[in-house]
Amino acid sequence: MSLRDRYDAATAGIEAPFAVVDLAAFRANAAGLVRRAAGKPIRVASKSVRCRALLEDVLAMDGFAGIMAFTLPEALWLAEEGVSDDILVAYPTADRTAIAALAADERAARAVTLMVDSAEHLDLIESAAGDRKIRVCIDIDASYRPLGGRVRIGALRSPLRTPADVRVLAERILKRPSLDLVGLMAYESQIAGVGDVPPGRPARGRVIRAMQRQSRAELARRRAAIVRAVRQLTDLEFVNGGGTGSVEKTAAERAVTEVAAGSGLYQPHLFDQYSNFTGRPAALFALPVVRRPAPGVATCLGGGYLASGPADAVRLPQPYLPTGLSYDGNEGAGEVQTPLLGRAADLLAVGDRVWFRHTKAGELCERFDALHLIEDAHHTRTVPTYRGEGRTFL
Repeated sequence: MSLRDRYDAATAGIEAPFAVVDLAAFRANAAGLVRRAAGKPIRVASKSVRCRALLEDVLAMDGFAGIMAFTLPEALWLAEEGVSDDILVAYPTADRTAIAALAADERAARAVTLMVDSAEHLDLIESAAGDRKIRVCIDIDASYRPLGGRVRIGALRSPLRTPADVRVLAERILKRPSLDLVGLMAYESQIAGVGDVPPGRPARGRVIRAMQRQSRAELARRRAAIVRAVRQLTDLEFVNGGGTGSVEKTAAERAVTEVAAGSGLYQPHLFDQYSNFTGRPAALFALPVVRRPAPGVATCLGGGYLASGPADAVRLPQPYLPTGLSYDGNEGAGEVQTPLLGRAADLLAVGDRVWFRHTKAGELCERFDALHLIEDAHHTRTVPTYRGEGRTFL
């Protein structure tokens, strides 16, 4: 039985559109991440999963420990539900109400760590939390700046770059009795989030690989120096780095105690462009064919589930099964309909399904209330996404 036939059989009683997770692929991807981490724990990036049941499943596997949440309200909810007692909020928060709630909840205050990169963050946390001791982590700029800093490659995140920068903020934290500095984080997006084998662009791939080699060497030296500078002042519980695309490279740094990953569990199509690992597509969505407007054309209902980031063709979901389908250049993936072109379209009838892969991982869950979990040709259970639980954390 083909993969498409198995998916169709497992979901025969479910009306499309809907989303699924292939559990065998999900578990294989998790095992691959653990192998690549080579003994260092993996903190699960919840924004790439956005399903409480699957977060619990991952955290029950050997090699995974803790959550990297994307907002403080999400972290408070996960702590309240008992999903984890170690939750790092990956981005600074200005949510005074949520900080006050964190301070009022003794259990949550022990479990949740807030991200900071400036004295303004410290002032805001203290003003909202009062005398309650709050755990904090310093975010470090991991971007690559060749040519004397005239070029910047990487995400625009923290303003803290040098050991001196980070040490100054660490000293300020340590002077505040209501704050507890427990960790450092540096996310090298130009390595972890940029594939080095862009399809059909070998020259660009060579340039990316060269940039990434140089960036890794520079960051490893700088990160080690920053960690030494802070450890001279205080003990640290963790030093977090990396992402799905750089797990084994980041884990190899002695200064790093844990890595972060999440997208590799679902393996969205953006993550097919890496030479150092191969995942199995695990999160998919199905759209029904509702029209056959012309030979070589099959039109699906909806499907305009664009990914965040720069507005380019990469942000479109990818027609996956049956193979050989492509978008109409004038319509792309639309809010109400998505025409698909190719000889495979002539094999589709009204009521058939086309299976798609999203560009990114957890963003798919913002489109669906539930994930149908399947194994082989069987539907095992249905679990709510964050959206299905009425939780919107963006």
